[in-house]
Amino acid sequence: MPMAAYRYKAINARGEMLEGQMEAANEREVALRLQEQGNMPVEATLASESGGGSLKSLLRRKPFSGQQLVQFTQQLATLLSSGQPLDRALSILIDVPEDEKNKYILLDIRDAVRGGAALSAALERQHGTFSRLYVNMVRAGEVGGSLQDTLQRLAEYLERSQTLRGRVVNAMIYPIILLLVVGCALLFLMGYVVPQFAQMYESLDVTLPWFTRIVLAIGNFVKNWWFALIAVPAVSLLWFERKRHDAAFRIWLDAWLLDKRIIGPLIAKLETSRLARTLGTLLKNGVPLLAALGIARNVLGNRILAGDVETATEDVKNGRGLSVSLSKGKRFPRLALQMIQVGEESGALDSMLLKTADTMEQETSLAMDRALAALVPVITLLLASLVGVVIIAVLVPLYDLTSAIG
Repeated sequence: MPMAAYRYKAINARGEMLEGQMEAANEREVALRLQEQGNMPVEATLASESGGGSLKSLLRRKPFSGQQLVQFTQQLATLLSSGQPLDRALSILIDVPEDEKNKYILLDIRDAVRGGAALSAALERQHGTFSRLYVNMVRAGEVGGSLQDTLQRLAEYLERSQTLRGRVVNAMIYPIILLLVVGCALLFLMGYVVPQFAQMYESLDVTLPWFTRIVLAIGNFVKNWWFALIAVPAVSLLWFERKRHDAAFRIWLDAWLLDKRIIGPLIAKLETSRLARTLGTLLKNGVPLLAALGIARNVLGNRILAGDVETATEDVKNGRGLSVSLSKGKRFPRLALQMIQVGEESGALDSMLLKTADTMEQETSLAMDRALAALVPVITLLLASLVGVVIIAVLVPLYDLTSAIG
């Protein structure tokens, strides 16, 4: 079998993140070799693919993504709770998904389980379809002998994550649609309607106010260079899509966003909610705190906050409390840190982390509602003012000319 170079990330017994490269036949072999060395695999990708990324890969839908994964996890937990053997439960679920790729994946998982493999190992061989968080939680459930309970908690975790992500997306849909619709209307007004008036005033040879001349000049520019106005944003998006995979640029962008007055606290609460729910769910399934921190920091999208978690992991390893360690970066919400401290002092860190996640989600939802309530009128007023200025600038000379003739 041909060998390929794979880059990997793994967590050792001390909770340290290991990164390296090895020759292997596939991702499964990389994971097995890391486990034999006493490490917990987190990620394994082809060296030729690492650091890359394109718009095509962003738009391509992965198998068992989003709600599909939630439904699969819930259904499997329900079947196991009703007393069905694992291979029988997987056989039942093979006919549920309509997507052929999903059916093939379930068939491969079922066959691997029937061949004596653990469910976590069968999931791990699916070339990244199931995240390391998912696989490691299933493995913890298998070791603890409570796979169905673990799957139920995992389904709840995934559903809450989907709900939170959906709130963020839904909050942005209306402002984006508003900007696109009014922007297109303004582009049509400036590129087609205004030049018509420019030709008319030129034929009449009248003296125009300065603001009318400016608007007419912009209209002629839009008419002659409309393709550039479309191409420049498109090229900028493509450039940003490529640039965001650059580590230095991503760190700068994440730091810049965290420093913004409105969006910074919102990002911090979103990421704190994600971190707390991941940690709480992992701890409830028996994953040690250091290993849980190593997994959870890979769930965070903001590299600065992920770096703070990595630093906190080192402090926890040296005997410091989690809340004190996370507070050193002064980026996580104070309320969340206080709740985590209470959980540490009461010996119920896992439960308090989940409550912290609930609290941060509620505050995030409230903050987004307030921001949206203020953003939509501001956008509407701004765009309406631009349209109004254009109309006034074009019609005022016509009104003056009509009054003079009358």
